[in-house]
Amino acid sequence: MMENENPSDKPNDISAAPAGWERSLLEKLAFENLKEQRRRRRWSIFFKLINCAWIGVVLLIVWNWQHGDMEKSVGVGPHTALVQLEGAIGPGGEASAEKVVAGLTAAFDDKNTKGVVLLINSPGGSPVQSGIINDEMVRLRGKHPTIPLYVVVEDMCASGGYYVAAAADKIFVDKASIVGSIGVRMDGFGFTELMKKVGVERRLLTAGENKGFLDPFMPEEPKQVEHARGMLEEIHQQFIDVVRKGRGKRLKETPDMFSGLFWSGAKSIELGLADGYGTVQSVARDVIKADEIQDFTQGENIAERFAKRFGADVMSGATSKVDGVHWR
Repeated sequence: MMENENPSDKPNDISAAPAGWERSLLEKLAFENLKEQRRRRRWSIFFKLINCAWIGVVLLIVWNWQHGDMEKSVGVGPHTALVQLEGAIGPGGEASAEKVVAGLTAAFDDKNTKGVVLLINSPGGSPVQSGIINDEMVRLRGKHPTIPLYVVVEDMCASGGYYVAAAADKIFVDKASIVGSIGVRMDGFGFTELMKKVGVERRLLTAGENKGFLDPFMPEEPKQVEHARGMLEEIHQQFIDVVRKGRGKRLKETPDMFSGLFWSGAKSIELGLADGYGTVQSVARDVIKADEIQDFTQGENIAERFAKRFGADVMSGATSKVDGVHWR
């Protein structure tokens, strides 16, 4: 006779499963949902902060545009206007023609400016940028004949720096300043012998026999070298003409004056490359007779600094293919 089975004794009964598995599953799902909500909340806060930062940058840029130039003149009486040219001269930098010319223009246009001082500390750079600054200096002097324009040299005024300085009424130096280097150069490298040693072959296809002009991975072509030298001589002569025109009879030419050599500030005065000793303060006080110095240098705006912070300049440099001609 079979006994009645107890339903609770059946192994497949739900109640026989591990206690609380439903709760464990629900807790796990709830925990994962909570984590997802936290992630979404964090990202939401992050993007809100980014948006606030961009709004702040835009507002600061607008404020800079509206008030930057105004602050240079508000509350300032008769003064000496200062513009600084610092570092290598080239497009897109602090010593670009765009920024230097903008500073000089603002300085000359200010109704309280009694004289302008261009403070130079530069080893040279682009002949094009240097030429633009020189031309604008000549133009501004002609437009404002009653406002003198002086150059004060700090550590160095060489090559393109001196090309710029030659357009001033007078040049003041320190006795130990480096002045001169009136010459032109074109930089490059040659890797042909190294390529032979490591077994690398250069393959270059061009349309135009000189399109691969002075390719560093191929042997030099005499005709291309001759062409490059002719171009350098032409630009060098432009440099010499500008110096002769700017310095006039003050210049005491020597055989090596335009050879690319440079001299101390003391020697540059003897050679007529400079006019005397002076600093920004002494020129403002003793020459211009306006002790108050107002800086019209055009610095980077916030947008430019923000772009550089994320490597805009690095990318620009990385995409440059060929070195150019330099006043060095």
